Amino acid sequence: MKNRISICIFILIVSQISVNVFGQSSQGRPSSQVKNKTLIFFFDGLRPDYITAEQMPNLFAFKEKACFGKQHHSVFPTVTRVNSASYATGSYPGTHGILGNAVYFPTVDSTKSIGTSYKDLGRAAAAISGPLLTAVSLGEILQTAGERMMVFSSGTTGQAFLQNYKVSGGAIVNPDLILPESFKTQVIADLGEVKTTGSEDFNRHQWVIDALLKYGLAENGPLVSAVWLSDPDGAAHANGIGSPEAVEAIKFVDAQFGRVLEAMQTRGLTDRYNVIISTDHGFVTQVGSMSLPDFLIQEGLKKDKDSDDVVLAEGSIYIKNHDPEKIQNIVSALHKEEWIGALFTKAKTEGGMQGWVEGTLSFDAIHFNHQRTGDILVAMDWNDHKNDKGIEGTDYVKGKAGHGGSSPYEIHIALFAKGPDFKNAVPTELPTSNVDIVPTILGIYDLPIPPQMDGRVISEILKKTGKPAGKTKKEIVKTEVRYPWGIYSLSLEMSVFGKYRYFDFSRTERGFTK
Repeated sequence: MKNRISICIFILIVSQISVNVFGQSSQGRPSSQVKNKTLIFFFDGLRPDYITAEQMPNLFAFKEKACFGKQHHSVFPTVTRVNSASYATGSYPGTHGILGNAVYFPTVDSTKSIGTSYKDLGRAAAAISGPLLTAVSLGEILQTAGERMMVFSSGTTGQAFLQNYKVSGGAIVNPDLILPESFKTQVIADLGEVKTTGSEDFNRHQWVIDALLKYGLAENGPLVSAVWLSDPDGAAHANGIGSPEAVEAIKFVDAQFGRVLEAMQTRGLTDRYNVIISTDHGFVTQVGSMSLPDFLIQEGLKKDKDSDDVVLAEGSIYIKNHDPEKIQNIVSALHKEEWIGALFTKAKTEGGMQGWVEGTLSFDAIHFNHQRTGDILVAMDWNDHKNDKGIEGTDYVKGKAGHGGSSPYEIHIALFAKGPDFKNAVPTELPTSNVDIVPTILGIYDLPIPPQMDGRVISEILKKTGKPAGKTKKEIVKTEVRYPWGIYSLSLEMSVFGKYRYFDFSRTERGFTK
């Protein structure tokens, strides 16, 4: 209820300010005071080391002349739906409430988690009291200010939907989801269906960029357009990091980005658009042989795959009735397993860094404390080992390649920004995160930042602001627990800048008794 009241008060404030900033009410067209538009471009699963002159000539050339966030962070858990919701709301999952690519809503299904497709999220929204996202989004803020946001996505419907889940006067254009429904006929008439010959993924990317060029970059287009291409993520999942298929996908999405830059130049839009580049997460090679559900069943800690005594949603574990003894037993069993990395539980003291179960750190330490949070959050262990293509970063999830964990290979990602409201090729050494993108856009347009928004304005790269005062410091939070078999130790590195805390990575160590 408190969040809902805060959001309502904030929207009333924006409505009043929009009259002053835009020269008209929120129902009218914005005045000529707003000249520059913004394009957000996400390459799903883009590791920074993919960006080379050979593989990504367009993005590489853009990077050379853009502002560069040297300490940019994905939001943990480093999965797509968490990061799409986090960037869209400028907030962490502990604020917005989307906790993974799989989520658990007992009112939808008490025995298992559900996915996060548009259909799944619709089921959840219909079954819960209150909003699906417990934070105000950029699309809502822009609508209140008389502006629009359009989302163009070649990926999943859930990822596209979470970027502007109330649609908010704008639109979502995805091969499998066009909102509002009334817009679908026009899109198909203008663009046709996605081609069915050749690569399905590449055809989707091309169709989405066609849509951006048609609607997003139009003279009467939205103030903010967001593009999300689902590669190189899809190709890396299926074929591995550095595989020929993954490299081909990297080159293709870069070519699509090149189409956008060329269109902007041809139409004389280069000096009228701010372009912000990021991704949702990095990537690691996966070498695991055991899954979390299988382990818990094998150890007698969960009855069977369909039982409701223990329910899993990716790394989140929900224990029936929050049974403290069961929670302790599961944590103790996981501590001994070398494939298990960081473990998190509710805080021992309100807002504290230590978890209430010995040998765990708290949900608060990683911005994950929400009313929907489970009893335990698990991240698989990781190391610096190279795969067969010489690419560093490995974890113990079952699969070929993926993300979701707390390694620096998944958390540390690229951020570039270039345009009329940004300084010229200025790097920032200060920590940044995907939650900082929306506050920065609001800063560009002098729109107020909601009180519950977690991110900061990256003011050091904006022309109209200077470098914020203060220095970054590294903070290490540690915990350990002793067992008859040995010691489990967990440490968490944070980059701290004023009141802002950025999760860098976690590390676990075990000392086995001889």
